[in-house]
Amino acid sequence: MKSVTAGALPGLRIAVLTLALLVPGGVCAASDGAPPFEPHQRLDVASPAHAQDVALTLDACGGAYDQELIATLLRLRVPATLFVTKRWLDRHPAAVRELRAHPELFELENHGSQHVPAVIGRRLYGMQGAPDGAGVEREITGGAQAVLQASGRRPDWYRGAGAAYDRASLQIVAQLGYRVAGFSLNADQGATLGAAAVARRLRQAKPGEIVIAHMNRPASGTASGLAAALPDLLGRGLTFVRLSQAAGVLPARDGKQTP
Repeated sequence: MKSVTAGALPGLRIAVLTLALLVPGGVCAASDGAPPFEPHQRLDVASPAHAQDVALTLDACGGAYDQELIATLLRLRVPATLFVTKRWLDRHPAAVRELRAHPELFELENHGSQHVPAVIGRRLYGMQGAPDGAGVEREITGGAQAVLQASGRRPDWYRGAGAAYDRASLQIVAQLGYRVAGFSLNADQGATLGAAAVARRLRQAKPGEIVIAHMNRPASGTASGLAAALPDLLGRGLTFVRLSQAAGVLPARDGKQTP
């Protein structure tokens, strides 16, 4: 399967549609009651120039700002793609200014407006999903507009709350021209793990991983776990890149249905 490069295709829809095709039955126009699908992805590391690439992605759903985590990334010069909600951006203008002061390291992408899952008429991990397709669209476009206002650039990627989607929502993401941001390695399990567990998971990273973790819960073990593991990964020769720097993103075939 060919990768979709970061700069390819103005519509930016093929990667989303490909992900949807991995769900049995493909994309459909309305939610059909099937369990939401959690897309897994990896970076394209086929070329020698990208053979050691790893992408660190951090979600800011709501809540606080993990300044310790960001300080570690600044100290180690580790870039990251930051998926932020409108409500988090509205709450943390000083943090946004700090992040924007380092465009060589950080890029902002769309995590939605109010952290409403992209599933229609059901709950996902205890969170109530959108009531209908229009609600999914409002969540996506509201988050995109907030990222545009905060960063000065239109986001390319969308990661919904809970990182899982029903088929109808995948279709809406594609129609709006965004790409769904999946992952291959869950470092902190929604910021619920202690530092040792986060570090242990991170040390398992291999070239091509897209790591998901969180930057909005400073009381969690995420910051300490990253601080412990990142020097080891850098010492192994892994190269951290933002999603916009990757050679491409490949949909993996180990995505899963969520409960």
